[in-house]
Formats: sequence, structure tokens, C-alpha cells
Amino acid sequence: DWLWALLAGAATGVLSGMGIGGGTLLVIYLVNLAGVSQLEAQGINLLYFLPTAGASLVAHVKNKLVEKEAFLWCVAAGVPAAVAGSFWAVSMDTGVLRKIFGGLLVGAGIFQFVRAKK
Repeated sequence: DWLWALLAGAATGVLSGMGIGGGTLLVIYLVNLAGVSQLEAQGINLLYFLPTAGASLVAHVKNKLVEKEAFLWCVAAGVPAAVAGSFWAVSMDTGVLRKIFGGLLVGAGIFQFVRAKK
């Protein structure tokens, strides 16, 4: 079990650092294979995101891939939205939360598929 967890953590960390969505895969792994509840998996994912995002941000700033003005706008909008969303998610039923998460995954997949065709 610990080997699968280590491999899943390493793979999702690398994917997160590349901006591919490793956090989404981590939640799927935790809920479906590790038997963690949806809410706990989301909390673990948020904690896991901090060091991977920090390392990625340092690398992107070093390579001059971050636009400072866009970064500031994203922080100004993202932090309050994340705080509000976390309070909202805690108050929701886990089944509803799973359906919303699944819908977002399907919607993102459709969006990427349609966008790739253009």
C-alpha cells in the first residue's frame, strides 16, 4: 500500500508541477483506490498543492514565464474565491460534491476536446 501511495504522490507531484492537473488525479486516486473520503481527499490535495505550486512558481519566475500584473490579479481574485469555496464545500453533502467534481471533470474534458479540434 505504501509503495502505491508513494508512486501516486510522485506522479501527481510531477504532473502538478508541469501544470497538467496532477491534483485532480491525486483526488481520484485517494477516493477510489486509497478509500479516503472526498472531503478528506480535497483537503489532502490542497495541502499537497502548496509545496508543488511553490516549487513550480519559483521555476517559472526564474525562467521569466510569470507576468507580474496577471499574477497579482489572479492572487487578488483566487484567494477570496478559494476561501469562500472551501467554506461552501465543507457544508455540502459528499455525494453532491462528488457529482459537482465529476461534472467539472467532464466539462473540462469536453472543453479541451473541442478546443483541440479548432
